[in-house]
Amino acid sequence: MEKIIAYTDGGARGNPGPAGVGIQIVNEQGDVIKEVSEFIGNATNNFAEYLAVATALSTLKSHFGKKTKEMAFELRMDSELVKKQLNGEYQIKEPGLVPLFIEIHNLRVANFPNLTLTHVRREQNKEADRLANEAMDNA
Repeated sequence: MEKIIAYTDGGARGNPGPAGVGIQIVNEQGDVIKEVSEFIGNATNNFAEYLAVATALSTLKSHFGKKTKEMAFELRMDSELVKKQLNGEYQIKEPGLVPLFIEIHNLRVANFPNLTLTHVRREQNKEADRLANEAMDNA
């Protein structure tokens, strides 16, 4: 089964403050398939992290279409909190994150039966971090 890896990161300067998301999508060999760098306005760091995951899933869906159901995907993020909340291990205490949680959940159920969320150290998420910072720098 073909596996695609998406590195996601969201950041905010000031928390809340100017925020951006960064996503790098690669195949198993590490070849870059797509990069996303988007400024999202003023937001909290956690909101930006959640939006990065939602954007990654939407981008994967538009790129691969119906094939997503027969493929394996791994989303790698350096936010252990977001990973644990999305996997149902931790409660979401910030009400503003609930709509994004639901959007991500619905995308997962409808399109990504073979999806794994993985926490990685920041050093392993440098490209997504670079893309998120570029979005904030260019705003």
